[in-house]
Amino acid sequence: VQLQASGGGLVQSDGSLRLSCAASGFSLSHFPTGWFRQAPGKEREAVACLSSGDLFTYYADSVKGRFTISRDFAKNMVYLQMNTLKRDDTAVYYCATTFHSRPQVTPDECPLDYWGKGTLVTVSS
Repeated sequence: VQLQASGGGLVQSDGSLRLSCAASGFSLSHFPTGWFRQAPGKEREAVACLSSGDLFTYYADSVKGRFTISRDFAKNMVYLQMNTLKRDDTAVYYCATTFHSRPQVTPDECPLDYWGKGTLVTVSS
């Protein structure tokens, strides 16, 4: 079971990046999934998440209107489109899921607890 994020890099403020996450060893379509990030000196935080069956979507207040999460069931991939990037978005981004049935992802919370290796996003001014 593995999650591998990619697509990070250096981008200027107001620029865009698209992160990708490939799942192996299991089918992402059966589980909630999402993206977390951890900035230097800060705790890991949920950024954007999808519930099982994509019934609910969670976005952190700081990224609403700028980031969009999506997934491709056929390719077993999940994506994070990031637009209008800010310096505060600089962090290591992790793809995540959970193998527990409860609690579920809701528009108010993202309780995922299994993370793959991250990809670094650096936003410069």
